[in-house]
Amino acid sequence: MSNPFHFYQPSAGHGLAHDPLKSIIAPRPIGWISSRNAAGIANLAPYSFFNVFADAPPIIGFCSAGWKDSVANIEQTGEFCWNLATQPLAEQMNISCMGVANEVDEFVLAGLEKAPSQLVDVPRVAASPASFECKLTQLIRLETAAKQPMDNWLVLGEVVGVHINQAFIKDGIYQTIAAAPIMRAGGPASYFGISTATEFAMARPTASSK
Repeated sequence: MSNPFHFYQPSAGHGLAHDPLKSIIAPRPIGWISSRNAAGIANLAPYSFFNVFADAPPIIGFCSAGWKDSVANIEQTGEFCWNLATQPLAEQMNISCMGVANEVDEFVLAGLEKAPSQLVDVPRVAASPASFECKLTQLIRLETAAKQPMDNWLVLGEVVGVHINQAFIKDGIYQTIAAAPIMRAGGPASYFGISTATEFAMARPTASSK
């Protein structure tokens, strides 16, 4: 019987029409990160290598391929915001990923209104249903298994303030589906949304005593 699995070593190439890694680890939440440089110019950019890593205190993080404006700004100021990317904001989010000079304000470029933060000097996306104000905790340069430095930078930050549009809170519960978040998939242009049709419940099992 032939082996039903396609095996490859990333260092030698995948041998497929498109790198499957980002299609397998998918969908991924989007780190729509706003920051401000030392000169006061705002920056806004989406990162698909993003997630939450702790909840008490809450720690979120994103990884940048290359030393980009977001990383440089956060290193300078120690502050950033995360903004929920949604289906109504998809086009503006996509515009904000354009490679432009660091003096360009992506809020202006994408036609997005800024909202002030309370604890950090970084603007939020006013139209986003949820945003986090964050303080930098760690900025880590990734390494290979052979301890070779990579041009990939992991930014971790503590969430010190949370903004939620009250329209998306019902009976004290945040309505994830109603906010219509979008997530990144594999391929050059694939995204996913969520709906009640794909939602299911599964309680965490408890250990039985004998």
